[in-house]
Amino acid sequence: MRKTTLAVATVLTALAAMSISEPASAYDYPYCLQGRGVGIPGDCSFQTYSQCEASASGRGLTCNINPRVAFQRQSRARAIHNY
Repeated sequence: MRKTTLAVATVLTALAAMSISEPASAYDYPYCLQGRGVGIPGDCSFQTYSQCEASASGRGLTCNINPRVAFQRQSRARAIHNY
């Protein structure tokens, strides 16, 4: 009985710890893999254009600048110049 109680307590503690942890934060990398099957903006998980091209190779996909990153940079530049 004691072992069962300890096992249940351990499982409940582990489940509680998993539910408390913070979700992974999304990061917008500068390059997106786009095309049929991945849509737009596509798979934006590439830090360099070369990484994106390597993933697109042979799949009929293209690489473009992540629109979220591009517009974020543009709005920052406008905010700086407006002062």
